[in-house]
Amino acid sequence: MPYNLEPFRGIFPAALTMFDAEGRLDEEATARHWDWLIRQGVDGLVIAGTSGEFIALEREERIRLFRLARQVAAGRVPLVFGSGHYATRLTLELSEIAAAEGASALIIILPYYQRPPKPAVIAHYREVRARIELPLMLYNNPGNTACVDLNPREVAQLVEEDVLHMVKSTYESVIPVHDLSLLVGDRMRIFYGSFLAAFEALCAGAHGWISGILNVIPKAARRLYEVCVEQGDCRKGLAIWKRILPLVHLYTYQMLGPATDLAIYRAMLDIWGLGGGYSRRPFPPLTAEQTAALRGVLERTGWIEPERVLEGVA
Repeated sequence: MPYNLEPFRGIFPAALTMFDAEGRLDEEATARHWDWLIRQGVDGLVIAGTSGEFIALEREERIRLFRLARQVAAGRVPLVFGSGHYATRLTLELSEIAAAEGASALIIILPYYQRPPKPAVIAHYREVRARIELPLMLYNNPGNTACVDLNPREVAQLVEEDVLHMVKSTYESVIPVHDLSLLVGDRMRIFYGSFLAAFEALCAGAHGWISGILNVIPKAARRLYEVCVEQGDCRKGLAIWKRILPLVHLYTYQMLGPATDLAIYRAMLDIWGLGGGYSRRPFPPLTAEQTAALRGVLERTGWIEPERVLEGVA
């Protein structure tokens, strides 16, 4: 193992990028949110990932976020910078800049949209590794990228080749998590990458959790990790997960009507007085009616006071 992967475990929010109502990048609001996440006890941050709306960012804006993250974190937590692009050349350029701007590791999305064949996808990662001296995290997210995914045995082979060192496994199923746990164990860091089955993934061998929902549940998620992974008490972990699950259902069952997950998280932060900012269009904010309905859900489920949501549980 060429790198010390010990810092890469636990709760790594896919940190929101804050925009103003006109869609301009709001570095001040972004910095406040990232600092709040760190003070809530998260183990690291993923910058310019999916929930950071990398797909809506210009190249220079991604670089601005890399620089901002370095300033905000100030060495307190590891930083995983999203430097992936469809094109290998552009991925290499952004990865080299991210490394120079203080990345602890890089998360590289599957080459999206154009559906390159699997040998080309694997070559993409080998080429990045040949040029970049940082731990590489495979962002295995076939649902969003429309790209063929890498199965656990293919991932394990790239670990053997020292091409990949971590993975964000973004599936409803936890099968890739326990398969990788068997195949590579602690020779790579396995992060579950969805909000649908994080409890099961942590009990199945994941070293951590990366998700957009962690922007609003950092303390509860950290406690879930402690109980399931550090203490091995999945019975107690299930009780914590059931406190988190109503927030998952807001999106999975569209309980507020048509709404994006990021709009829900931003509205929650606004309700708590923390400032959620805006997404870039075409992602709309919640309507006034949806925000009122969200407040009602938070009140009924105890999330109107997030600091107290785990009282009596763990």
